[in-house]
Order: sequence, then structure tokens, then C-alpha cells
Amino acid sequence: MSATLSSSNKLPPVVLLLTLGTFLMSTTEFMIAGLLPEMAADFHVSLSTTALLITAFAVGMIVGAPVMAAATLRLPRRAALVIALAVFAAGHVIAALSSTFEVVLIARVLTALVTGMFWSVAAVVATTATGPAAASKALGLLMSGTGLATVVGVPLGSLAGQVVGWRGSFWGLAVLSALSAGVTARFVSKDHRAQAPSIRSEVAALRNGRLWLALAAAVLVTGGWIAVFSFIAPLLTDHAGISAAFVPLVLVGFGIGALVGTNVGGHFADRIPVRTFLTSAILCTVVLVLLVALSGNPVAAVVLIVLLGVVGMSVPPVATGLAVRYASKAPTLAAALSVSAFNLGIALGSWAGGTALDSSLGAVGPAVIGAGGAALGIVPLVVLALVTRRALRNGATPIPTREGGQKDADHAAVPAAR
Repeated sequence: MSATLSSSNKLPPVVLLLTLGTFLMSTTEFMIAGLLPEMAADFHVSLSTTALLITAFAVGMIVGAPVMAAATLRLPRRAALVIALAVFAAGHVIAALSSTFEVVLIARVLTALVTGMFWSVAAVVATTATGPAAASKALGLLMSGTGLATVVGVPLGSLAGQVVGWRGSFWGLAVLSALSAGVTARFVSKDHRAQAPSIRSEVAALRNGRLWLALAAAVLVTGGWIAVFSFIAPLLTDHAGISAAFVPLVLVGFGIGALVGTNVGGHFADRIPVRTFLTSAILCTVVLVLLVALSGNPVAAVVLIVLLGVVGMSVPPVATGLAVRYASKAPTLAAALSVSAFNLGIALGSWAGGTALDSSLGAVGPAVIGAGGAALGIVPLVVLALVTRRALRNGATPIPTREGGQKDADHAAVPAAR
């Protein structure tokens, strides 16, 4: 399997293979929302208690991504991916066999820890396979697994839960993950690193201030659109007057938008990353402001939700790509921190959106809070753009493009991903 991008600019097959893993892991993250009633009834607990399964997964991702990345730093990357998928499968088997809610909760934390591990290592493997010229494009495809999970995985998982019970959905994910582990072991190439990296050197590489500006923006912009996405049902039904039966179709539209956003964002981020990130943040803010003003109209609400999928999910590939570039000597930890940033945004956005929903603002409250969060995310990006331009004026050398020319100013002084 080729380790670099071919002359035809096609991404290596390994990127598509890793996308299968992100699809499975995104499916389990979001599928729980559709299985809450069945699980609550099975374990004889309240819906709010069962919802801890969602919270536990998010917390596990926030903490687990950097911790597991550091703990497995000296492992060959192929081994780390296979272990993550195998443990992910085992976690679902444990949950499916469990007769107590507490064991399922522990299994969710376990699967979240290795999900963070998989995301961080997969990002490095994908960008290494393509090289810096198409790193963000590869990340866009990798993260399109999330959009695909929204369109296909979550509805199928919820349907399976209704037909064969929630345990059947967990068994299905366990089998698919185990198969994915076997395929990964067979087709992902071995590492060719001269020596294993040290934790000290990788931590030292995280001192780049631009890395933290990019991560701060990722938290704020992600939190902005997640505030709306988390409470999309009351916005559509209570405010826009759309029947609850059509909400899943709107979610499919959001997922299609997310597929477009991850790939378009990844495409432009290879050439103009900071500008692409700033544009995404601005457009996300505009869409959220328009939702506040126009979501009472059902047609406008649906169109804006689809657009929110496009602009919101264009952020992960460019933010992760920038993180890996800014911390070029610590790509695994940088990718892990980006995973934590997105999940911190999810946790903060869902909490803030819920608070706003219960306020006098009602169903549009999450959109108000979301627009404010996304707008705040523009601030670190403006600072990042100014710092980068200053570095260019000081004589930094831009990175060559795949066409052999030079990248524009916003790519200056950004080291290529390893």
C-alpha cells in the first residue's frame, strides 16, 4: 500500500479503511440517543439517568484521547489501531451481556477511551500516508465517517434497537468492529520510524501558541453548533411547527450536509487552512444568527439545519490538520488534543444549550447561545491569522503546494505534518 499521495491526487486506500473505524465509533456515540427509552426500561432507571451514558462517553473522549495517546506513544501505530478496535468491540460485548446499568456505564467509558485513542492515531496515519500536500483532505474523508454515521449508522442502529432490542445494536457494532480490527491488521502498513518518540519531546512540541489558538477556536465553534444540534427536536417541532415524524429526515439532511462539509473543508484547508477555518467560523455564526431570526419558518429552518451541518462539520478536518502541523514533532498528541477540543465543545455546547432552552428564550435559546459561542470562536482565529502574517513578514518560508508553487500567507511558518 502506497505511503504517499499518488500523482493522480487520489487518497491512499488506508484512509478509506480508517474512515470505517470513525464511522463505527461515531455511530455508537450518537446512536445512544435513539436507544434511551429501551435502555431505561430494561434497567428500570429514569431517562435522565440513562442519559449519563452519553455524558460518560463525552468525558471519556475528552480525557481519554490525550491520556491514551501518551500511554501508547511507543506502540506501533498499526498495533494501536488494532488494539483500539478490539477493545471497542469488547466494550460493546460487555454492555450487551450486562444485566446492570453500572456495568454498561463502565463499558461506555472504556469504549470512549479507546475511541479517543483511535481518532488520534488514525489522524496521524492518514496524514502520514498522504503527506502534507493533502493532509487536510485526508482528514476530511476520515471525519466524514461522522456524517455517514448520522445519515446511515444512527438510523439503522435505532431501527435495530426497536426490532431486536438495544442489545442487538450493540452486538452488531461489536461484530463490525472486530472485523474492522482484522482488516486493519492486514492492510495498514507497519511503522517506519527510526526511533520511538519520547513523551517529553512530544509535550515540548505542544508549546506552540498557535496550536492553542486553533484548539480554543475548535472548542468555541463546535460548542456553538452543538448547542443547536443537541436540541434540534424542540426547535423544529415547538418553534417551526414541523411534525416529530419528520425530524429524523431533517437529521439525515444534516448528516448529508456534514458529509459535504468535512470533505470541502478538508479540500480548502490543504491550501489556505487559517483562512478556511476563519471562513467556517464566520459562516457558522451567520447560520446560527439566521436560525434565531428565521427558524419559525419550517422551510427556512430545514435549509439552515442542513447548512449548519456543512459549516459546522467543516471545522474538524481543518482544526485537526492545523493542530498536527503546529505541533509537527508531536502529531499524535496534537491530534488527541483536537479530539478533546471537539468533545469539550460538545459537552459545553449541550450544557449551555440546555440551560438556554429552559430560560425565557425557549426553543430558540440554544441558537442564541450557539451564535454567541461561534462568534467568540472568531476571536482566536483573527489573532492566529495576524500572528501567522507577522511570521511571514519576518521571513518564514511558506510550504510548497502539491503543484510545486507556494501556499499563501496563512500557511506561513506552519511545519508540515510528520
